[in-house]
Amino acid sequence: MTIDETIITQIRKSISVKEAILANPLILKNIGDAATMVTTAYKNGAKTLLAGNGGSAADAQHIAGEFVSRFYFDRPGLPSIALSTDTSILTAIGNDYGFDHLFERQVQAQGNEGDVFIGLTTSGNSENIIKALHTCKTKKIQSIVLTGETGGKATSLCDVCIRVPSKETPRVQESHILIAHIICCIVEEEIFGTQKKRL
Repeated sequence: MTIDETIITQIRKSISVKEAILANPLILKNIGDAATMVTTAYKNGAKTLLAGNGGSAADAQHIAGEFVSRFYFDRPGLPSIALSTDTSILTAIGNDYGFDHLFERQVQAQGNEGDVFIGLTTSGNSENIIKALHTCKTKKIQSIVLTGETGGKATSLCDVCIRVPSKETPRVQESHILIAHIICCIVEEEIFGTQKKRL
């Protein structure tokens, strides 16, 4: 396969997954439910906590940045914490308790009833996300998981599971950012839409 063919193939694969999302009413409903959950939490003065590993950690930071700074227009920041960013906390937990407990300990320490935890795991089986979801249940923190086609263990542990219809990690992660951007767009409009023309 030539370089040009690879470029075209990769773009077409990405488009195909997004078309499958568009054609799936359950996925669209779950995206809407997730956006409503986050909007309600923010309107009630709560925050979002986000977590993922590797590329999904970067995606969690990306989404938190959209909430705290801005998405489409200037407005007050929304409280959001990416749990993969503080190296002192990560290395302390990793050293004292192990990698599997990285997010569980942070949710226990920083999460409150009414908050929303958003976990990104392409397999749905990342152990540190699974443990965080269990902690969410004990603390009455609502949870959203963005995962891949199979859903994994996370499917039965969260309040809303958005399963991207693909088993390819790059395709799943590309769609996770699309879905997260849609959620950010809805949240911003629902909370600050009336301010848009004044700012």
